[in-house]
Amino acid sequence: MSKKHILIIDDDPDQRLTVRLPLEAAGYQVSEAKSSEEGLGMVKQVRPDLIVLDVMMDTTTAGFQVALTLHSPDPNSEYKEFRHTPIIMLTAIHSTTPLRFAPDSDYLPVEIFLEKPIDIEVLLAKVKELLPQ
Repeated sequence: MSKKHILIIDDDPDQRLTVRLPLEAAGYQVSEAKSSEEGLGMVKQVRPDLIVLDVMMDTTTAGFQVALTLHSPDPNSEYKEFRHTPIIMLTAIHSTTPLRFAPDSDYLPVEIFLEKPIDIEVLLAKVKELLPQ
């Protein structure tokens, strides 16, 4: 069986490294993108089984836009084949703003929200939950 492929979309190189190393050590194949635009292009290229997505990148809400684009119910969406690709959203937005968010199938179509700094054991458990072998 081939390795499950995870795409990390985050503008912070240190954060990408912090997430990538334990995922690779756990046996996952990992690709990285450093912006929302690059991430959307990489989705088509690498066809990930799961996406780890930062909220604040090019803009304060770039990650939300990526999630909405990927999970759009529009049957003509260029990303329709990725509509059910699970997304784990990483955020520090709760510690940097008064805004509060949670997964919502219509407005914030992600499976899990994890706060930065990331607890790697929690991340690995959630990935394993979403990508059973």
